[in-house]
Amino acid sequence: MEVGYTPETLKRAKRLRREMTDAEKKLWVHLRDQRLGGFKFRKQQPIGPYIADFVCQSRRLIVEADGSQHLESAHDLCRDAFLMSKGYRVLRFWNNHILLEMDGVLTAIHAALSGPHPPIAAQWAPPSPSRGEGFSDGASLG
Repeated sequence: MEVGYTPETLKRAKRLRREMTDAEKKLWVHLRDQRLGGFKFRKQQPIGPYIADFVCQSRRLIVEADGSQHLESAHDLCRDAFLMSKGYRVLRFWNNHILLEMDGVLTAIHAALSGPHPPIAAQWAPPSPSRGEGFSDGASLG
């Protein structure tokens, strides 16, 4: 877990872990203990100021179980933009879809896990001369 979360964020994440929705509980049964293709997921994981329902850190994939409050949500657009800026992909499923079409949901998640994923945000940083990257002698192109 990242360092520097506010006590309120951590408290809220703990509460959300205890008070999962029916759809979240049903999906967690399939994601926990590396049950889906051997990929490790965490539930209700803080990422910056947000809390992701489920996250696979190794593949930078977030899975969200959404109720009707997320319909055309401007907050979700900002949240997704922030998460994508950190190198994550976000998959959103309606609660009803999770409850009624679990096989399709799991197939979509597994496909996202198995496909190419974006580089980790740190890999987008400029070259680091201290790690032997880029120009170390002060030379420049030009």
